[in-house]
Amino acid sequence: MIKVLVTGGKGQLAQCIQSISNDYPSLDFVFLGSNDLDISNINEVENYFSENNFDYCINCAAYTAVDKAEEEQELAKKVNVTGAKNLAITCKNKDVVLIHISTDFVFDGEAKTPYREDDSTNPISVYGQTKRDGELEISSNLSQHFIIRTSWLYSEFAGNFVKTMLRLSKEREELSVVDDQTGCPTYAKDLAEIILKIIDSQSKQFGIYHYSNQGEITWYNFAKEIFKQSQSEIKLHKTDSKTFKTLATRPKYSVLNTSKIHSLLNLEPVKWEKSLEKCLKEITFE
Repeated sequence: MIKVLVTGGKGQLAQCIQSISNDYPSLDFVFLGSNDLDISNINEVENYFSENNFDYCINCAAYTAVDKAEEEQELAKKVNVTGAKNLAITCKNKDVVLIHISTDFVFDGEAKTPYREDDSTNPISVYGQTKRDGELEISSNLSQHFIIRTSWLYSEFAGNFVKTMLRLSKEREELSVVDDQTGCPTYAKDLAEIILKIIDSQSKQFGIYHYSNQGEITWYNFAKEIFKQSQSEIKLHKTDSKTFKTLATRPKYSVLNTSKIHSLLNLEPVKWEKSLEKCLKEITFE
């Protein structure tokens, strides 16, 4: 059996991994939330790894509140930078492969074509900077790593854009969504499958990879498709980032080129509309 530790066990990606874990009988999982393991505490991390043997660690633990990170910089660093470093150092000492989840926010959004893994990073928010710093801590401390950058993550679990749109469609008659930020939505269950396929294949092609579903879309058009597929009756309006002010600046364009990871796993890209359709069938409200 291949033993796999999943940190950030209460988040949507970890829950997606858990939901498909039975499809991988050769993998034995342990899921830990922040109350179970504080990755920012090196002693806690080292003690846990000493008491338990793992082959892989999937780090889903992250500070992801993009706007709050502007005001809680130390807390964001504690989780996204110190936590990543602690896991990397401990994984090296214990000969564990680390799979770390990063973000499109490491880029500034000034590109006109999808970002490749070797394109220059230039974060424009505290969140993006801490995620990039976390990547650098991992790459400088551990050779056996996969860093997977993803974008616009959603699922039937936890809080996310899709579930928020569905809730608002029941509460409001009209809604405005920004139309000047372009990216690609990613169904977290598709990302979970990618991660487990990497482990199942026991690939040694370590490094940085990009993964999202396929296509380019604005938040406005994403919301439009959510309402169309869910047959929601709500009037949708376009707005822009200047009108809809937030504490953190978002990249205008953060589409990821995913050809490298599809080549690694010999997989066909999945269109975002199809994945949204799958997710909507799984979402239930009380």
